[in-house]
Amino acid sequence: MLCFWGAQVREGLGLVKLDQVKHGNSGIRSVCPKLNVQDMSAGRSFAGFIRDGKVSVLRLRSEDRNDGKLMQLQLKNDKIRLIVCGADGAVLLSDSGKVLIMDKSTVCKPLKGLENRQVIQIACGDHHSVALTNDGQVFVWGENSHGQLGLRKDHPGSPSAQHVQSLSGVPLAQISAGGDHSFVLSLSGVVFGWGKNSAGQLGLGDTTDRHVPTVVKSLNWKKTVSISCGGEHTATLSKGGTVFTFGSGGCGQLGHKSFRDEHHPRVVAELWGSEVSQVTCGRHHTLVSVASSKLIYSFGCGMQGQLGNGEMIKQSVPFPVDLPTECNHDYTIKIIAGENHSFALFFKELESKGKSNLSRPVLTLNDRMIDRWLSGTDPWATIKQEINAVFSSAASLNGSFLKINCDDHYQMSEEHCGLDFDLVKSSFAKLSENKSLISEVVKVVEQMLRSLNPNPVGVESLRVYLLVPELIRRLKKQQKTELTEALATKILQLDPDSHKVLEKYWSKLPDDWLKSLVKIFRRASAELIGQISCGKMGCDLTRRLKKFLKILQMIYQVCCSANRDIPNRDFIIHEISDLLDTLQATLEDLQLRLQLLQLLRLLQLLQSAMTEDWEDMLKLKDFYFVTINILVKFPFVADNVSKRRIFHSLQCQLFRFRANGKVLHINRESVWLDTLTYLRKKKHSFRNPLQVTFIGENGVDMRGLSAEFFSLLSQSLLKWENKVLEVHESSLVWFNPDGMQANRDFYYLGVICGMALYNLHYINIDFPLALFKKLLQQRPTLNDLEELSPVEARSLKSLLEEDEDEVVDMLFLDFTFKGKKLIPNGDQIQVTKVNRQKYVDLYVDFVFNKSVKKQFKHFSRGFFKGCPLDAWSMFHPEELQELLHGSPKYEWKELQQCASYEKCSASDELIKNFWTVFFELSEENKKKFLIFLYGTDRVPVGGFSKRSLKILLSDCPDADDRLPEAQTCFGILILPKYSDINTLRNKLIHAVSFCEVFGRG
Repeated sequence: MLCFWGAQVREGLGLVKLDQVKHGNSGIRSVCPKLNVQDMSAGRSFAGFIRDGKVSVLRLRSEDRNDGKLMQLQLKNDKIRLIVCGADGAVLLSDSGKVLIMDKSTVCKPLKGLENRQVIQIACGDHHSVALTNDGQVFVWGENSHGQLGLRKDHPGSPSAQHVQSLSGVPLAQISAGGDHSFVLSLSGVVFGWGKNSAGQLGLGDTTDRHVPTVVKSLNWKKTVSISCGGEHTATLSKGGTVFTFGSGGCGQLGHKSFRDEHHPRVVAELWGSEVSQVTCGRHHTLVSVASSKLIYSFGCGMQGQLGNGEMIKQSVPFPVDLPTECNHDYTIKIIAGENHSFALFFKELESKGKSNLSRPVLTLNDRMIDRWLSGTDPWATIKQEINAVFSSAASLNGSFLKINCDDHYQMSEEHCGLDFDLVKSSFAKLSENKSLISEVVKVVEQMLRSLNPNPVGVESLRVYLLVPELIRRLKKQQKTELTEALATKILQLDPDSHKVLEKYWSKLPDDWLKSLVKIFRRASAELIGQISCGKMGCDLTRRLKKFLKILQMIYQVCCSANRDIPNRDFIIHEISDLLDTLQATLEDLQLRLQLLQLLRLLQLLQSAMTEDWEDMLKLKDFYFVTINILVKFPFVADNVSKRRIFHSLQCQLFRFRANGKVLHINRESVWLDTLTYLRKKKHSFRNPLQVTFIGENGVDMRGLSAEFFSLLSQSLLKWENKVLEVHESSLVWFNPDGMQANRDFYYLGVICGMALYNLHYINIDFPLALFKKLLQQRPTLNDLEELSPVEARSLKSLLEEDEDEVVDMLFLDFTFKGKKLIPNGDQIQVTKVNRQKYVDLYVDFVFNKSVKKQFKHFSRGFFKGCPLDAWSMFHPEELQELLHGSPKYEWKELQQCASYEKCSASDELIKNFWTVFFELSEENKKKFLIFLYGTDRVPVGGFSKRSLKILLSDCPDADDRLPEAQTCFGILILPKYSDINTLRNKLIHAVSFCEVFGRG
């Protein structure tokens, strides 16, 4: 049965004879044609009816020729499933997914631009149309005067279908078109609108037209299930039956008890609790249907009776339509609102099952489909076609595996992806069981990734970046590498906003998914580094490596910022160690060849020396260094040992290209002033290896003299009368904040520290960890203050832990630090339980940042100057501290274990006596022994095993009269053959306490 009301049309609509038309109350007429109407639509000029797959149209406007005559369209063999009418024509959709355009003369032609596309939904505005394909792609055609095509601002419009690429990854549930605006709805209830917005019909809070699809954020999480567009207003329906309307309200078509426009979606309060099942918009009126009660409500313009209440008025609140009594509970209803007409199609319950899905959904992947593929019941050609249809479309994949339990997918946001991770895992696990299936899937997914839009319009488009890694996890090595690279490429091409959202999704992933993501890109990086270690070269290798490392870096930063329980070791690429081994072997080989080259020069055989093999090795060496320089930018993939080796390798590379600079001649008694005078001449080349000679002493600097140079400098700096440093209660030192020192003092302090680091020496100045955090652009915390000033920090911690408000108030603290205001008017603001955290944060910030801002600025500038190799930035603060200070652990037994002997052995009485005496020494004297032997008391990073100690027996006739000697550059202790342990003890203590001049450095 079909009911209709509104502007005058031919009695019976041409569907039945005049005497078969039933006239009800309020101008409502009803007909029951012999051929049931399966679907219909009404626009400004036409109403269209589908009966048995055939289309008939009725002209509605009295000025049109042949007004009122029902005409059946001649469509050859096309069976029509849907019709939508616009201002002057209509769009038809066949069962096969073909789109036909009917012009105002009722001539139908196929739409160009949709060849080989299967359309599942169509929508019509006044002069533009929208189509949705089964793979989730949106196409538009017609005029673009207000941006209603969603293409771009200056697009002139088109008679043929144009792809709206910005929506290509969004899994859509519905499309809709109004006068000059358009809407789409995603499977997760996200609403996008574009086009004319003069009355706020886009619901964006303003009246500015939009030329590209834009998310209606105020409808997020409202569980929207359908949208309808009118002339200049829009209505949405939420799951549960809530109706929102917005746009033009001049005729009351918004139902808000007013005739005002609404620029934001607003609930139709009069329908609250009615559980509306349908909503449809006409030009200036709106119809809603309530399935449970079989009632239809109308509101808006009724000047031609289109409200069905018997009055010619504008009505701003919903009132029931006065339907015939025959419209009982045995029917389901479809409502249609046109220009000035309203229609209601009534289907019997059994009939409605075939009509309820006239708008078919987008194709998505599900368990039933996978089970059917695995069963082998379908031909392989059919399965391949389905695989291509699903996996070639990002929209189809993004609409798959949604977590529909408790409507979880409707919570889709920048924080919540809406995926059912368990379902994804089980589905991909099934797929991976069949080699043919998974191979075909991989082939299609690779092509799909290449087509992804780098500027997606909705966050749902990003689900594919979560799904593909789970697929990669189950692939074989070769398939993994290719697909991983394709995925990495597209992730890096994403716009910054999409990057941020994807990183948020990563931060919320289940632990096993996040670990798997790390593993995928770590393995891909490791594979390339392994190939480079084996001698493979090429720009393509480094380009691909940087790509994988950048993704790993993104994930690493996500894990750090989100405090995810993914240990740092999961990011470590152990193949880096192999690369460094290979580099070292290559450099040693090149050194041997260089010596051979020098020999050949002497023999006048230079021409034959430069072989092709030699050139290849030089190229390989250079390529290794290119790779290492890349790794410096991604320090989290290397362990501490590898980072130190990288730093040392790059330092050695710089040294090889630098001629030996001037030797620094220093007076031992005025080491700091001499150094300062030398640096102020600005003639030192910091890239050169440092060479030091103490005036009046013999010895060549083979690192021993320069090690002592920095040890002596450290002592001088701490005693310097300019007092750039102050020692705290913890014995750690920090910049003097009083501001009386010259800027250059802190600059040269930084230069010395940088030079020590660059030359792999240690500074005997105990800076807190906070300094190294600041150098690495990390903020010090209260824990850092506790390291520097334990008592001070514990007081602040007690303040934070205090439960009683009165106790905090009785401390009488304000926002000052030693008389200096932490914030404006800080001396007038009392610290309370409410603001105490802010006070502590400001306190810590003042100590480490504000109070020494100038001092640190000049120190860091000097540090960068003194260490021209910026690879130090790859270390963690603790690692950088250890590089400059040495290891804090003095494992004296380790020193004994790593010792070697010449002209004696560990079992000799003399050696046993030596170690007995050594372990008897106080901690201070043990450290003096290190200075005596190595020029510094600092323990190498990695412990004593990283420094050689050789004890050489000196079997001279007057041994008891001689002191032990040290060759500091080589770590050799020359030990006379003392007659007894007491003599050894006395001589050793005397040597380490008073022998400061290096005769054999």
